[in-house]
Amino acid sequence: MAISISQKKSTDRARASKRKDMQTSSTARKSSRSFLGNVALLVFLFVLGFLFFFPVLYMLNQSVKPLNEMYMFPPKLFVQNPTTNNFSDLFRILANTLVPFTRYLFNSLFVVALGALGHIIIAAMCAYPLAKYKFPGSALISSLIVYSLMFNTTVTMVPNFITISRLNLIDTYGAIIFPTFASTLGLYLMKNFMEQIPDSLLEAAKIDGAGQGTILIRMVMPLVKPAWVTAFILIFQNLWTNTGDKYIYAEELKSMGYLLTQLVSSSNVSSVRAGVLSAASVIMFMIPAVIFLFMQTNVISTMATSGMKE
Repeated sequence: MAISISQKKSTDRARASKRKDMQTSSTARKSSRSFLGNVALLVFLFVLGFLFFFPVLYMLNQSVKPLNEMYMFPPKLFVQNPTTNNFSDLFRILANTLVPFTRYLFNSLFVVALGALGHIIIAAMCAYPLAKYKFPGSALISSLIVYSLMFNTTVTMVPNFITISRLNLIDTYGAIIFPTFASTLGLYLMKNFMEQIPDSLLEAAKIDGAGQGTILIRMVMPLVKPAWVTAFILIFQNLWTNTGDKYIYAEELKSMGYLLTQLVSSSNVSSVRAGVLSAASVIMFMIPAVIFLFMQTNVISTMATSGMKE
């Protein structure tokens, strides 16, 4: 009980100190700008925000456009007579697929949940010793982690396929899940955050009798929450849009992303029912967008502090 109370107090002190430093830094930045500078910055951010949001607005607008307005000339940017027929047509097509739509949905949710959670757990266990312990080769490993982020997935496609094939993971969920475990994105983010945790805080927990597992789970992970939440969102988005067509050939194991991609790319859909494409895009976009809205504070905190050292 004494260990738990001491750990809680130490964690609270670290969080309070971090909030105080952020408030002080924010106040200093605010005082260094004039009123006109603040107005100009606000206008710039508004214009930039609109430019980033415009593709989403256009996609939502197209998804409720009737067919006659899509081919209207001159074209209208905003819909005049909104309709839900595009979504009705999409669900009617999904109802006639060989494999039930619920099976595709289950495949996507299963792969996303297991892949993202497994990535966070493995990345945390690797990031903690790299951030808080010096051992032979630790600097080299840290450098390799940074270098690995520079490689595009297209470059690693062939070696990944060979590895997955030799592990007999073709046509299994593991063909998508296990490569996610080896991703270095979450490892990089959490390592940078863990390096900012004072060593004195961890030493105090050790003196109180806490083991390494307890320190990692009950002290370190809450302090680096912005990092692993950001990694979770990015991995979630990557897995959600991953069709898995390079590794999975059995129809009953394919994801919803693959199903929608095949439906909207077929000639009878793309040429006659162009609105179905926008409706499918909205469905694929909605779930990651909702998750991001609930967790955006952690993402902003990560982007503001990752890679910085005290």
